[in-house]
Amino acid sequence: MTGSQFKFDPENLKYASLDNSLKRRLGRIGLYAAAIIFIAILLNVLYSFFFDTPRERSIRHENEALREQYEILSQRKQMVDTVMSEVERIDKDIYRVIFETEPVDPGFYPGGGAEFQELMEAGNKEIVYYTAGRLDSLFLKKKRMQDVYVKTNYRADQYRKSLSAVPGIQPIANADLSLIASGFGYRIHPIYKIRRMHSGIDFSAPVGSPVMATAEGVVQKVIRSRRGLGNQVLINHRNGYHTLYACMDEITVRQGNSVKRGEQIGTVGDSGLSVAPHLHYEVHKDGKAQNPINFFFLELGPADYDKLIQISVMSGQSFD
Repeated sequence: MTGSQFKFDPENLKYASLDNSLKRRLGRIGLYAAAIIFIAILLNVLYSFFFDTPRERSIRHENEALREQYEILSQRKQMVDTVMSEVERIDKDIYRVIFETEPVDPGFYPGGGAEFQELMEAGNKEIVYYTAGRLDSLFLKKKRMQDVYVKTNYRADQYRKSLSAVPGIQPIANADLSLIASGFGYRIHPIYKIRRMHSGIDFSAPVGSPVMATAEGVVQKVIRSRRGLGNQVLINHRNGYHTLYACMDEITVRQGNSVKRGEQIGTVGDSGLSVAPHLHYEVHKDGKAQNPINFFFLELGPADYDKLIQISVMSGQSFD
C-alpha cells in the first residue's frame, strides 16, 4: 500500500482509495457531458424542425420573390396575349379586304419543341428569368407590330374606300348574263342606220326593273329628256370614275345625293331614241369611255367573263 492515499468514507465507515474516488468523479463528469451533448443535439433537431435556419429563410424569401415575379409576368403575358389576339384580328380583317378570302389558320403551321424541352429540365429560377426575357422581347415585337398594323390598317382602309368607288357590279340583276343586248364598240344605230361608236352596253329588261348604282359616289347630274339617251343619271365615283345610266323610266335620286354600291337609283325604261325597253350603261375613267364588261369583277368569274365577251360581240346593232 506504499504510495497510495486513503480517505475515510463516513457513509461506509471505512477507508477508500483516492484513485477510485477520482475515477468515479471522472465517470460522473463524462455522463454529464454526454447528457449535455445529447440534449444539445435534441434541441438543435427540435429547433430546426420548428424554426427556419438562416439558409432556409433566405431560400424561402427567394421563393416568395420568385412567386411574386412570376405572378407579375403571368399578368403581363395575359396582357400580351390580349394585344396579340387583337393584332391577329386586325391582320385577318386586312387579309380579307385585300385578298377577299379567309386567312390561313395560324395553328396550321407547326412550332418547334426543342426549346421547351430544355425548359422542362431547368430550375424554377431559370424558367422565370427565361420567361421575363421572352416577355420583354414580346413587348418590343408587339410595339413594332402595332406601329406596322396601324399604318397597314390605314392603308387598307384607304384601299377599301378606293375600291368601293370603283364600278364593280352589273347595274341590273343579271346573274345568268341573259340580259346583255348590245356590247361596247361600233354598232349600227337602230334609227339612223349608220355605224357609230356605242360607248356603253345595253341591258334588255322589262320597264320598271330596278337599276342600281355600281359603286359608291355622288349623283352629279340628273337629266329628263325624250331625246338622245332619254332620262339619265350621271354618278361621280371619285378617282376619275363616272358611270352613266340612260334610257331610264323613273329616277329616284337627285343631284347631290350620295349613293352606295347596289343602291337603287331608278328603273329601266324606254325613253329617248330607244327602240325597246332597256338600260344603257357607260363607264368613264378620266373622261374616256371604258368597256363596262371589264368592271363586273365583284360578281363574275373567268368563265362568266368569257361568256359575257362572246355575248357582247354578237349583236351588231344597239338599242339606242
